[in-house]
Amino acid sequence: MAQDLLLEIGLEEMPAHVVTPSREQLEQKIIKFLDEHHLAYETVQSFSTPRRLAVRVTNLPEQQEDTQEEVKGPAKKIALDEQGNWSKAAQGFVRGQGLTTDAITFKELNGVEYVYVTKHNQGQKTIEVLTGLKQVIMSLTFPVTMHWANYDFEYIRPIHWLVALLGEEVIPFSVLDVETSNTSLGHRFLGDQTSLMHANEYEEKLKEQFVIVDPAERKALITAQANQLAEKNHWSVDLDEELLEEVNNLVEYPTVFVGGFAEKYLSVPDEVLVTSMKEHQRYFEVRNDQGLLLPHFISVRNGDHVHLENVIKGNEKVLVARLEDAEFFYNEDKKLTIDQCVEKLKQVTFHEKIGTIYEKMQRVGIISQIIGKEIGLSEEELADLKRASEIYKFDLVTNMVGEFPELQGIMGEKYALLQGEKPTVAQAIREHYLPISSEGELPESAIGSVLAIADKLDSVFSFFTVGMIPSGSNDPYALRRQTYGVIRIVEAKGWQFPLVQLQMEIGAAVNADQQRFGIQLTKGQEEVIEFVKARLRQLLSTKNVRHDVIDAVVSAEQKDLSKLFSAASILKQHILDNDFKPSIEALTRVINLAKKGHELLKQDSKVDESLFENESEKALHQAVNALEERFKNNTMGENYQALVDLRPLIEKYFDETMVMVEDEKVKANRLNELNRIAKMALSLASLDLLIVK
Repeated sequence: MAQDLLLEIGLEEMPAHVVTPSREQLEQKIIKFLDEHHLAYETVQSFSTPRRLAVRVTNLPEQQEDTQEEVKGPAKKIALDEQGNWSKAAQGFVRGQGLTTDAITFKELNGVEYVYVTKHNQGQKTIEVLTGLKQVIMSLTFPVTMHWANYDFEYIRPIHWLVALLGEEVIPFSVLDVETSNTSLGHRFLGDQTSLMHANEYEEKLKEQFVIVDPAERKALITAQANQLAEKNHWSVDLDEELLEEVNNLVEYPTVFVGGFAEKYLSVPDEVLVTSMKEHQRYFEVRNDQGLLLPHFISVRNGDHVHLENVIKGNEKVLVARLEDAEFFYNEDKKLTIDQCVEKLKQVTFHEKIGTIYEKMQRVGIISQIIGKEIGLSEEELADLKRASEIYKFDLVTNMVGEFPELQGIMGEKYALLQGEKPTVAQAIREHYLPISSEGELPESAIGSVLAIADKLDSVFSFFTVGMIPSGSNDPYALRRQTYGVIRIVEAKGWQFPLVQLQMEIGAAVNADQQRFGIQLTKGQEEVIEFVKARLRQLLSTKNVRHDVIDAVVSAEQKDLSKLFSAASILKQHILDNDFKPSIEALTRVINLAKKGHELLKQDSKVDESLFENESEKALHQAVNALEERFKNNTMGENYQALVDLRPLIEKYFDETMVMVEDEKVKANRLNELNRIAKMALSLASLDLLIVK
């Protein structure tokens, strides 16, 4: 008869950010365990609260299915002695499988006969197999761990109880000194112990003890209660999904409530108030239907409505203390001037091996002007960019950012506007931090985008030059994320971005005045290009570009990042065309011969038409001349099509022309011709790396 399995791990309260990943990990590991042990099942559902991780599996059989497997033994020549009797090797092999030599058969594998036996395995009782769940529990991994009492074993938090049931029967095993039972614990303050008579009672029994074990149900309750309060008061509440997930993993029995604060605090910028509520207190802000912040907040209690008014007062008291600080810091910061803050940055270290933040700003100022001119910013935009680069880190020494680091850039924009800076400059100060995550929001303005690129490139160049290059998973200064951000911004803007050329210009400008810039970019810069290419691979992989296309694009003799993006898009677009395969094969043949030519030719020289021996050489030469004239000004799409259009001429050329002839002049002439085509092809992508078979 089929039975349901319930496994619950009872713990001290886990950090909220660990709960969901741990629940999912436990579910996946139990599925893997059941599959590996040949136990069929119908459904698997996982549960979690701050104090428990649980999984229920329905309709497990009473015992494993009987299985049989074919086991390969020694070669026949080893299994039989000279008299044709079974050797000790054969006898030992079958004995190890629990069989006799009567079970042996021979099968040929790669021209050699081997001993084989068919081993029949009788299925164990399911409850006996499930005692192995102990290893599943102990195999869970966490971002942080601890040990307790005198045990060496480490876990996210101490284990206090274990429920392991197959139907009505307890699965017997223990982890450290905690033995399995059918007894679970309810809410820490409102509930009590509860005994489960059957695995399918789990949700109902725990709910009686003020624990809602299904996280989806808890989240739905929080959402419904919050929306009900908002509707009742004609408010607009944005239940930020990330915060909602965190709050959901902080409670076992959610009760939503409303608190308030004095209207005077609304004079402080919204971002400060929201940060105080959201980041520090886990509150949801409340707005009116015009989107204006109101002096109220919504929060969630881990409990019922009893004495809820005391909980509200306590939460209000804590928030008001934070808002008092925020108001004080804001008013004090308004007394500072931008120049005073910038002067303080001369004493603030960016990194001990690199220098101060002020010196970094000086470098970013020169880098941003180089990039701004390259992408074609107007004189007014360059002037605004110059001003932004001179002050963009000033808010780091303000009181507000010292208390709320997550507001860096945001407060810079606020304070810059208060002190009369142009809106474009203030916006760039905020945007230079973007994106703050791999797939985060990108800067909108051109000035902010250039400042963001310059700031991130300076960090990469500087850390690489002092030998602090990320390796493995070690990347303490988030250089991978910053480089990925540069690539995303360049792609989004569609700017021409010749990285190698820009790197040389930046290096020359920075190295010209070490006293001003604090460092010389003399080492590690070649590694930067490879580092950027690795991030380019990452970006292209998110766009479902084939691996061989990524390899071809990244390996291209093309230094402009924007053109690499375009090449990847073009190849992805045309990869299923009927003429793609023959065109790439023809161009690959050209590239391969051109590579051989580089070994034979000391330098490129002009193609000598007097050495042509057939019409196909003349036709290809004329087509290549015409293409070279327009190749630099064409779009990447036009160049791709032009190379594809060369295919009939290339194929005819190879049909009628032997390239590697004995006459050295003729051979060199033909290799030079092919080299011209190869150069154009390789500026699009290393087409020889494409898989077209």
